[in-house]
Amino acid sequence: MLRIAVTGKPGVGKSTVVTRVVEKLDLKACGIRAAEMRVDGKRQGFSIEDIDTGRKGILSHVKCTGPKLGKYHVNLEDLDGIGAEAIRHALGCDLVVIDEVGPMELKSENFVRAVEEILDSDRPILAVLHRSSKHLLAQRIREEFEVLTVDEVNRDDLPDRIAARFRQGREEEKKDGNSYFG
Repeated sequence: MLRIAVTGKPGVGKSTVVTRVVEKLDLKACGIRAAEMRVDGKRQGFSIEDIDTGRKGILSHVKCTGPKLGKYHVNLEDLDGIGAEAIRHALGCDLVVIDEVGPMELKSENFVRAVEEILDSDRPILAVLHRSSKHLLAQRIREEFEVLTVDEVNRDDLPDRIAARFRQGREEEKKDGNSYFG
């Protein structure tokens, strides 16, 4: 099964790369997507979205309560209720998308367990991985996945390259009689 994680410095376009890969594939992708929340051009936090259902919530915000990380507070209620649940439900999809495995998400034991369950499955996965996390889950992903670093030079070409890898993986599995992809 194919598992790819993208990493890189903040703001380089990791989430955009993942979104474009999913757009290029004819697969049912499920999981989570995170996005910045801005007010008057200033980042106030991050939203979290269940890719399959479109359900959205707040991952972190300057005005939330919950574990503090920098200027943000992590909203464990939405991280667990939307994020962890979306990942668990992704077991029935062709491709699991996890945007992101980073310090905010790792504040939730429920989220960590959900990702571990997916890692123990046979599902193809495309993830965004925080570049310097020392968490055991992040270390496991670095060991088990092909990890690609997004930068200003390759970020426009990476979606096509990654999508081609998933298409190739799907064709190889069809030849072998496996059905990881639907």
